[in-house]
Amino acid sequence: MKKFIVIIAIVCLLACCSVSFVGCAKQDKGVVRLSEVTHSVFYAPLYAAINLGYFEEEGITLELSNGGGADKVMTAVLSGQVDMGFCGPEAVVYVYNEGRSDYPQVIGQLTRMDGSFIIGRSDEAFRWDTSFKGKEIIGGRKGGVPAMALEYCLKKNGYTIGRDVTVNYDVQFDLITAAFEGGQGDYCTMFEPAASTFASTGKGYTLASVGAECGEIPYTAFCATKTYLKNNADTVKHFLAAVAKGVDYVATRSVEEIAAAVSPSFTGVDVELIQKAVRNYRDIGAFVSDMRLNRQAFERLQDVIIEAGVMTKRASYDDVVNLTYLP
Repeated sequence: MKKFIVIIAIVCLLACCSVSFVGCAKQDKGVVRLSEVTHSVFYAPLYAAINLGYFEEEGITLELSNGGGADKVMTAVLSGQVDMGFCGPEAVVYVYNEGRSDYPQVIGQLTRMDGSFIIGRSDEAFRWDTSFKGKEIIGGRKGGVPAMALEYCLKKNGYTIGRDVTVNYDVQFDLITAAFEGGQGDYCTMFEPAASTFASTGKGYTLASVGAECGEIPYTAFCATKTYLKNNADTVKHFLAAVAKGVDYVATRSVEEIAAAVSPSFTGVDVELIQKAVRNYRDIGAFVSDMRLNRQAFERLQDVIIEAGVMTKRASYDDVVNLTYLP
């Protein structure tokens, strides 16, 4: 978290020295610049909304970019490089707890549990309580929800991190697959479709779901600064209305229909692998049917963060979560 906060502080200082806050200004009507934390079938409702034309129906022109990690997404949001972020709510909590006045707020949730899978080098008989002993896992950035969810699962199964198992936090989130393929670690975590694509090459094996072991937490959500929300209320409402249509589509259609709707966002990935990825996420109940982030789930996320030793102070649900823009 310290590294995350240092980055945010630098961004805020630069923003204060600039002539104007791009993110605070009212943007072109109907245009939303969105930074996503990573590109994954885990976010099928968003891609369904894009490819089925729901944003156009709502008068929204979406400009989507890949932030490559929640810290980078939040940096882009606070600096005004983008209008909205799509990442773990923990990034919003960290900024709020630092006392920034124009802090971002969570405006809608898309996934309700961890979307990563344990990848191993052999097709072993995997057990959470024994397989990791004496091993190294590439687990993502310290303080990020993927790493904290993994830590939660390890502690739940009796491991002391640093003694019984090593978690490697040094590999950048979007470089984990390449690092594992290059020989680092005994295990790693991957999202879909990277997990199924990697397994299809015979270079690794999908062994378990972190989300299924960890349980429900608000995993990925949309956020924007209070000023942006105030100045662009209609655009935000139409944006969320489009996403809600995607949520409804994924909740009510077959795996095959969902994969067909999502596949244009994953050029070069075999549709059967996309179907497998969608099925894997549906099987663990990863997709929300209601975008409202509830108080109990938010507090459980904070429990996970506090247990990970990343923070000690809780953020106020009433301050951080703003669901007034949802349809």
